[in-house]
Amino acid sequence: MYSFLVLIGFIAAAQAQVPAIKSRIPDSAAIKAINGKSFARHISILASDEFKGRKPFTIGETKTINYLQAEFEKIGLKPGNGNSFFQSVPMVDIKSVPGEKLVIKGENGSVTATYLTGFVAGTKHIEPSVSILNSPLVFAGYGIVAPEYNWNDYAGLDVKGKTVVVMINDPGLKNPNLFKGKNMTYYGRWTYKFEEAARQGATGILIIHDDIPAGYPWSVVRSGWSKSKLQLETSDNNKSRAVVEGWISLDIARQLLKLAGKTESLFAEAQKPGFKAVDLKLSTSLKINNTIKKSVSKNVLAVLPGTKRADECIIYSAHWDHFGVGEIVKGDSVYHGAVDNATGVAALLELAAAFKKSRIQPERSVLFISFTGEEQGLLGSEYYAKHPVFAIQKTVANVNMDMMGLAGKTKDIVIYGYGQSELEDYAEASAKKQGRIIVKDPVPSSGLYYRSDHFNFAKVGVPALFTGSGVDHVKFGKAWGMKQAEDYIKARYHSPQDSFDEKTWDMEGMVEDVRLLFDMGYRLSTEQRYPIWKKGSEFKAIREKVSPE
Repeated sequence: MYSFLVLIGFIAAAQAQVPAIKSRIPDSAAIKAINGKSFARHISILASDEFKGRKPFTIGETKTINYLQAEFEKIGLKPGNGNSFFQSVPMVDIKSVPGEKLVIKGENGSVTATYLTGFVAGTKHIEPSVSILNSPLVFAGYGIVAPEYNWNDYAGLDVKGKTVVVMINDPGLKNPNLFKGKNMTYYGRWTYKFEEAARQGATGILIIHDDIPAGYPWSVVRSGWSKSKLQLETSDNNKSRAVVEGWISLDIARQLLKLAGKTESLFAEAQKPGFKAVDLKLSTSLKINNTIKKSVSKNVLAVLPGTKRADECIIYSAHWDHFGVGEIVKGDSVYHGAVDNATGVAALLELAAAFKKSRIQPERSVLFISFTGEEQGLLGSEYYAKHPVFAIQKTVANVNMDMMGLAGKTKDIVIYGYGQSELEDYAEASAKKQGRIIVKDPVPSSGLYYRSDHFNFAKVGVPALFTGSGVDHVKFGKAWGMKQAEDYIKARYHSPQDSFDEKTWDMEGMVEDVRLLFDMGYRLSTEQRYPIWKKGSEFKAIREKVSPE
């Protein structure tokens, strides 16, 4: 998953106003269609060795998408893309291998970073090899240009030919009066920082990794960048991007500052309004060799046509891809992706079966999409958002599922990016039926709302909901639930150890969560109104430009 910490402990219950609209109550047969037995069966198959970690362009993709088509057909759904269950997504697979050492030079010596230990780097340029030579290093704070927050780390700076060194996250993490405080904005995401460096004309960019503001340890960076990476095809072969994009560890960053005659106080200065970029008077060179493969991956789409307003749709989504076969960890090289995200894909199938078994069928169409390329940068959902099957203005909502919880049955369920849209009110109403509460994101600085496939729907104005499983276990309480979540993140997340174990997995929490998401989606499918973004959401204006009402 492009995002994580979905299972971490939660805090105070969110307060929401439920839209006063009546809707039909789903019948018991539909609810019972979502059950632990079938849920576990799907997960065990998708996360098995046979599916080879479900990486796009591999036999794992072929097995996965064929399995999903067969299951959707068994349920009785129709192809979601004309006469096909598939949507082709043209992508490029690039295996970037940088030099074994990154050497940063200055008048007083040099700093050497070892590949995967002290730095990672790659390129989006579709060329056999790229290189930078004696590129000057500039510390550009957070690498952010945000006019609405009166913030510009590149003000007065010409970075052509240069490599910018920037911090992860945004200034709000340290100062609650800046940006959205601890609620990370998109400006804090590493993807944005690479995009902005390219817009500024930088030759290279290195992001300083730090566990807390990043929201994940260096091992996650290492794992993701040690493999080939996928990207959507572009007309310019990504020549508009910086030649080199990468990360350095916090330890290397500290050594770099010392070599430049600076201290870590520079980081604190960068957190203040009006910060000006600093020429470090250092330089670096690096060559990257690429192995390139162009191919076409697939999104999988299935639809249950609406009985009255079939041109309107509610979208449930979950990415099918993971990391395939890679670096051996504890004797295993298959990155099974059981929690991330065989659970979400299994939930998608459970929801499809429930809607199909509903005694009164939805008036609006319900589209079920399993995306490719999420782990590589939300690629499948980005492609769909640019090439939708249903018109964006007729797309009522997106409910995305990524990493269902292992803590078992809980009293709570989390809403990430709380305060964004009325979908949260629908979720709260459904939670109340289960005797549960909605809680806010406990780690808003991790920016989870910007880190899974729903984000690409939000970017085009479609109200999008992303929930995380609770940890306040009905029997063992919060501390126990939090321990399960922490153990998963530390020992299994994005590693071959994220595998399915029928003996230890507790499916009850997942079942409850998916039943909740079904209940709210069923309600949406029988209404005529469109949920809206709430005041203060950065996506409200986008939706209003294409509003169906």
